[in-house]
Amino acid sequence: MTNAQTSPTGDQFDRPRGRHAGNLVAHPNADSVSPEEFKAAFRNHPAGVAVITADAGEGPVALTATSVFSVSAEPPLLVFSISDLSSSTPTIRKADTVVVHLLGAGQLDIAKLGATSGIDRFADTSIWERLPTGEPYFPAAHAWIRGRVVNKMEAGGSTVVAVQALETKAPPAGDPSADAAEAEPLVYHNRTWHRLGEHSKIQ
Repeated sequence: MTNAQTSPTGDQFDRPRGRHAGNLVAHPNADSVSPEEFKAAFRNHPAGVAVITADAGEGPVALTATSVFSVSAEPPLLVFSISDLSSSTPTIRKADTVVVHLLGAGQLDIAKLGATSGIDRFADTSIWERLPTGEPYFPAAHAWIRGRVVNKMEAGGSTVVAVQALETKAPPAGDPSADAAEAEPLVYHNRTWHRLGEHSKIQ
C-alpha cells in the first residue's frame, strides 16, 4: 500500500526508467519536517483502496495502493505513486500496461492479499484470471481499469505513475451496486481498514 499514511506493508514500487521518466527531487534542509511528522499529518486523511496488477512476461505481480486518483477525463488519465521498496518493482517497470482495481469493502481479502509481503499472491487460481489482452486481474473487484503507462516521474523515494485508461468495467449509473449505500467503498484510515455506507453519511 502506498501513500503518506503508515501502511501495512513495505511492498511498493521503484524508480522509473526510459524516455518518459522525470524527476521531482526535494532537498532536505533545516526547514523540512521529519518523516514521522509528515506521516502524522496524513494519518487522519483517509484514502480509497486499490490493487494494481501487471505482467511483463515473467509472471504476474500485485500490490495494494491508496494513492490512486483520476486527473483527467479527456483523455482519461489516472495517477498513483509507489515507493522504491516493492518486490513488484521490476515487473511494473517493464510493463506497458497495468490493471487498477478500485475496491469495495467486500473485496477486503484482495486488498490484504496485495498488502502482504513474502507470499505468492497468485497461488489461489480461483480468484484471478487474465484479460484477453494478457493482464492478470481480479474479477471480484468493484471496478477495474486497464491502462497504458504513459509517464513516470521520480519523486523522492517514490515514483509517480501516469496511466491512460484503455478499458474499464464498473457498475453502470443507476445500478444499485453503483450506490455507495450498496457498494460500501473500502477506505484506509489511520492504519485501519474502514467501510463507507449509510452509517457514515453526515449529510
